[in-house]
Amino acid sequence: MTTAQPARLALIALLTGGVAIGFAPIFFRLGELGPVATAFWRLALALPVLAAWLMAERRRYPDNRRPSSLRDVFDLAVPGLCFAADLSVWHWSLEWTSVANSTLLCNFAPIFVTLYAWLLFRERFSITFLAGLVLAVTGAALLIGASLSFEPQHSAGDGLALASAQFYAGYILAVGRLRQRFSTATIMTWTGVAATVTLLVIAVAMGERLLATTWQGWLMLAGLGLFSQAAGQSLIAYALAHLPAAFGSVSLLMQPATAAVLAWLVLGEALGPWQALGAGVVAAGIVVARRGSR
Repeated sequence: MTTAQPARLALIALLTGGVAIGFAPIFFRLGELGPVATAFWRLALALPVLAAWLMAERRRYPDNRRPSSLRDVFDLAVPGLCFAADLSVWHWSLEWTSVANSTLLCNFAPIFVTLYAWLLFRERFSITFLAGLVLAVTGAALLIGASLSFEPQHSAGDGLALASAQFYAGYILAVGRLRQRFSTATIMTWTGVAATVTLLVIAVAMGERLLATTWQGWLMLAGLGLFSQAAGQSLIAYALAHLPAAFGSVSLLMQPATAAVLAWLVLGEALGPWQALGAGVVAAGIVVARRGSR
């Protein structure tokens, strides 16, 4: 396998994972539980699959590094806690601001990934990459822009949405660093345990109902757990071993584009010319960012 081949496979995995996660809003909209309870089941239903994958991997590759100290356990828990905080804070932001504002501000995560990678790890970025980042974020804004409304009474919710973006940035950076030490299966399983326990505590504290009452409700939860989480997030974690975290976060702006197209196809929500243009601009931004991060 040539040097370029792992990067190509990682890019395919990253984009495929982004599309899989783009299905998550559709599964949520068609479900029947609250946001935090839904997030809990998203992680909980993925765990048996991830655990089985980890056990199979250990039988096949017994020399793979395992968590062997409290420091290892802590490091593996950090992205899980960041992911749980991201989902929870995003939910709280919806209580204080519009869905459009929250969605846009949450998708500012690539900006924070790039900023923190520069501040904490002294990573350098080309002008081409930064141009791609700006282009992709602009595309995400075009996808949502018609519904935006920045008003003083929304400031608290907007701030929470920005906090959610920072937690997701922390998740991406932490997973990217951990992939230098642990396999994808190890990271996804251990971070999944941390996030599941955290989300369960939050859901109970908020008084959300925990059990779906129809087969459709459980089917949507299974889609979230098996397709969006187990498959989608695992593909992203695999890709972050071969691609820069900053570029990975830009590529994940495919999520709102995918969600917009699926909402049009599945839910009948209008996809106007600005939304279509936004999706195209996101794709162009990803291409430019890729050229600037080789």
